[in-house]
Amino acid sequence: MRFGRLPLDEAEGALLAHSVTVDGRRLKKGHRLTRQDIAGLAQAGYPDILAARLEAGDVSEDEAAGRIAEAACGDGAAVNAPFTGRCNIYAEVSGIVCIDPEIVASINSIDESITIATLRPYEAVEKGQMLATVKIIPFAVEAHLLAAATERATGAVRVAPFQARRVGVISTRLPETKASVIDKGVELMRRRLERTGGEVAEAVTIDHHEDAVAEAVAKQAAAGLAPIVIFSASAITDRRDVVPAGIVAAGGGIDHYGMPVDPGNLMLMARIGDAPVIGAPGCARSPKENGFDWVINRLAAGLEVGPGEIMAMGVGGLLVDTGQRGAPREKRASTAPRMPKVAAILLAAGQSRRMGAVNKLLATVAGKPLVRHAWDAIAASKASPVIVVTGHEGERVREALGDAPEAIFVENPDYAEGLSTSLNAGLLAAPEDCEAVVVCLGDMPRVREGLIDRLISAYNPVEGRAICVPTRDGKRGNPVLFDRQFFAEVRDIAGDVGAKHLIGRHEDMVAEVAVDDDAIFLDVDTPEALEKLA
Repeated sequence: MRFGRLPLDEAEGALLAHSVTVDGRRLKKGHRLTRQDIAGLAQAGYPDILAARLEAGDVSEDEAAGRIAEAACGDGAAVNAPFTGRCNIYAEVSGIVCIDPEIVASINSIDESITIATLRPYEAVEKGQMLATVKIIPFAVEAHLLAAATERATGAVRVAPFQARRVGVISTRLPETKASVIDKGVELMRRRLERTGGEVAEAVTIDHHEDAVAEAVAKQAAAGLAPIVIFSASAITDRRDVVPAGIVAAGGGIDHYGMPVDPGNLMLMARIGDAPVIGAPGCARSPKENGFDWVINRLAAGLEVGPGEIMAMGVGGLLVDTGQRGAPREKRASTAPRMPKVAAILLAAGQSRRMGAVNKLLATVAGKPLVRHAWDAIAASKASPVIVVTGHEGERVREALGDAPEAIFVENPDYAEGLSTSLNAGLLAAPEDCEAVVVCLGDMPRVREGLIDRLISAYNPVEGRAICVPTRDGKRGNPVLFDRQFFAEVRDIAGDVGAKHLIGRHEDMVAEVAVDDDAIFLDVDTPEALEKLA
């Protein structure tokens, strides 16, 4: 990659090293300079510009990040579309994230231009949560470095999905044991299993004696319950204590006693047949995160938890600050990075005045109604939910969409007053937890789900990318993504206009997503345009 100051007559096609303002328009870092941009820079008095130009053997930052992320992405994980040299990996299912630290370190050691950052191995994750991010530091990577990274990346990140386990719970009691203490342990066990889809299939209370333990363990194992969790009335202090002695008497064996996690040291791991048996530490009766959570979550995901796995938990095992962390089973807003919740609004209410008597949305293009092309692209994207705004011939439009039960249909009675009313109707229907919307037009059949996903990937209001717009050769098109902070402004618009002027009003928060075709400009407004499309 060539990097440095380029004379303007050599700068077309180069990538801006830093943002500049030309003719009142902000050209952002990484923008590919067009002939129009060069003319504006020259008029503004720039003799040259600091930029980067890719050379033979270079791979662009987005392509490189996407290829590495795809290679690193294993079962239960998926990537989003890359943007500005970054590609994120998300969980497709809830479960335990499995990270290979050696692979990650190996990738990061190839070259300073290539980085991958991940969550800690074996964290419990929810569907949609970010697991890792691949970031290319410069504008491009040499092909041989990329090849090395993709080769090494295989198997770096995956998610072991939670499985619906039927768990047995055994509580032992002494004369002084309070019933409330026993009930609390069972209830917390139920709450722990909620996120995994499991259940407490049987909970029994027995005397604190090895014979009673043996009988209860044997019975639950015969019923196919796994794992079996034993809450001891008194802390287990030795492999020969009441609980482990009872497990052995039932025909089981002790795998490991103790763990390098605090709280959670007095953990007993055992087995009867194929069923894991856990002698829970006292802290398992607390809702705060402790070593017991680490074990039960892994077992819920079908992962092995033997002596080796237990003793490897020491790094990161100091959890004495759990009082400040809060309980993972309590309902609270998660701070973990997640796939943004972006809805789509499909505007399909217009009268098609310039089409004459024909409703263009119902016209057949490539074997299906025009509006169906727009729907198919949105439905295949990561946008959810999809809000369809109908008005003119609303029932026929709904019929044209056919098998779209997951759509939220909104009837706009004021559709004749213009586009703004349909946009407003769509925004009012957006769910409260929706962070942004992608506004799509029903008469743009060439827009594909890949573009919609790229807009979603570009969206990051924290980094100043709150409005995402596709561009070609510096010209902006549709669809457009808006952050929730602009909803009120959009709803204030009146007449047959969209929200284009808001983009100019908030240039500092606009992210341009470059595309290489004219789909973002192609809408069908006249019979002639429809004929050409057909």
